[in-house]
This record gives sequence, structure tokens and C-alpha cells, in this order.
Amino acid sequence: MKFNHRRIIFGSFEFCHLVFWRIFSTFAIEFSHNMAKVYVFLADGFEEVEALAPIDILRRGSVEVISVSIMGRLEVNAAHGVTVRADKTFEDIDTFDDADLVILPGGMPGAANLDMHDGVRRVLLRQSKAGKRIAAICAAPFVLGKLGILDGRRATCYPGFEQYLDHAEYTAELVTVDGNVTTGEGPAAAFPFGYELLRQLTDSQTSEQVAEGMRYLHLMNG
Repeated sequence: MKFNHRRIIFGSFEFCHLVFWRIFSTFAIEFSHNMAKVYVFLADGFEEVEALAPIDILRRGSVEVISVSIMGRLEVNAAHGVTVRADKTFEDIDTFDDADLVILPGGMPGAANLDMHDGVRRVLLRQSKAGKRIAAICAAPFVLGKLGILDGRRATCYPGFEQYLDHAEYTAELVTVDGNVTTGEGPAAAFPFGYELLRQLTDSQTSEQVAEGMRYLHLMNG
């Protein structure tokens, strides 16, 4: 009986290739199902570092982050002359119900523009009612305060905006977590704010690895 070694080798390779892709596909599907989804709302006048640092940190941690312009255009003009092109406009997205986390950067008039947007307010109220994560930093916690989302909670914000945190306990901390709501004080808090959000969406090890890779731990321990 004559064996076709070439066919046997090729067949074995083809079989291994098929097994590999089935395993990979299963892993990819499971990974995509487990990957958290985050929406970051951007409005003209937002504070650059408070938006971009958390976006960068979360993406380094393999979290899906979608920046969303509420201006009716993709280009958003930040507070200090930087123009950022968002991933989507608010109108591009049918529903935000798949959000594991919604982030509001601070800056003025960025936070005020977020507060005046009916769609953003609706998303925040739905997110809060569902008990899902919300984060706001600098001036933006006042948006949550006006909606009653911070009632009975501990929260921080940029000094001077605590007057808008009605029925909340103002902490003056860099980052405050109370249940599903995370608040940050200002630009200097953007990094610990981002690492805390990454920890919530993944785990402490992932957050620490990203912080170490970005040399943040060296900065804090140096």
C-alpha cells in the first residue's frame, strides 16, 4: 500500500489549522462578550486631560471605549485649543443601554454643555436607574447633582462646584467611589480616576499593570 506523505502532512496541517481557528473563534466571541463597553461624552469646552487620560488608560486595559460628541459633529473643541475627533456623534448611536460605564469629563463650558443636553440627561438617568456605573470628574459631577443621582452619596468635584452637589456629602478627595458612581476632583485626578475605573471594569491586577507600564506607580512612589 502506497502512502501519500504529502497529502498526510497537508491534511494534518489543515486539521490543526481548523482546530486552532475554532478555539480562537470561541475565545474571541467569549472575550467580546466579556469586554466592558464605555461611552465618554464630549462637548465643546471639555477639559482635555480629564477625557483623554481615562480613554487612554481604559483602552490600554483592553476596555472598549467610544468617545461620543454631543455637538452634532465629530470634531469637538476642547477647553485649551485642542480639537478632538470623536468616534461617534450622539445621533449615530441608537441606544446606550449596552453601556457598562458612562463618563463625563469636566471643564467649562464643557460640563455646562453636557448639562444642557436632553439626551445626555436621559442616558444618565437610565444608567442610574439600572444601577450601572457612572463617572464624572472636575465640574461634571454638578450634572449628576442636578439630576439627583448624587443624593445621599459621597462625592468629590472641582473646588467651588460642591455647592451644586445637593444632598451629597462632599469629600474633597482626588477620587471618590460610592456604589456605582465614581467622581474625580480635577485634572490632576485624571490618572487615578482612570485607573480606578479600569479596576472596576477589569480587576486590580490589570489596573496595576497598566499603571506600572505608564510609570504612574514610579511617579507616586518616587
